[in-house]
Amino acid sequence: MIEAELKARVHAPEQVMRQLDERATARVEVYRDTYYDRPDGSLEKAGEELRVRTVHGADGTRTVLTYKGAAVDEESGSKPEYETRVEDADQAHAILRGLGHVELIAFEKRCRNYDFEAHGRQMLATLVRVPEIDGTFLEVETLVDEQAVSTALDDIRAVLAELGIGPGDLTRDTYTAAVAAQRR
Repeated sequence: MIEAELKARVHAPEQVMRQLDERATARVEVYRDTYYDRPDGSLEKAGEELRVRTVHGADGTRTVLTYKGAAVDEESGSKPEYETRVEDADQAHAILRGLGHVELIAFEKRCRNYDFEAHGRQMLATLVRVPEIDGTFLEVETLVDEQAVSTALDDIRAVLAELGIGPGDLTRDTYTAAVAAQRR
């Protein structure tokens, strides 16, 4: 499946949060993301991602291992995504290091997740704050097959517009690059 996703800078986060609260119940979670690459940096160069994410929330803690392939849509950066839950975060990190991967970067994301249906699709909207980066971001995504990416992105744009977020607010900037820049 492809994660059709758009990300935007949010200029009125409280207003957007109120609108999302009307659509769904928020799951407040803290993500601890660790990104890995091969020693030669070939995953990053190819636009691929390998991540271990530990999520802390009201329902407990869970860890997922995620691989994202190269973007299938250049404008949005939407990528194929493969994800599975892992029982032991420390073991997942050890396995990746044992296979020769090196830690690229690790950081925290503070998220409010909203699951809802819009335009006939299951959507996930996430309000994101990364302590090391100024501002609030909104990610809206849905999982689709590759042939439906374009229409799914149109539906996501419609949801963003309903929330008062326009095309000029969209960004392709990655959290990994922004955090790395802050640490230099």
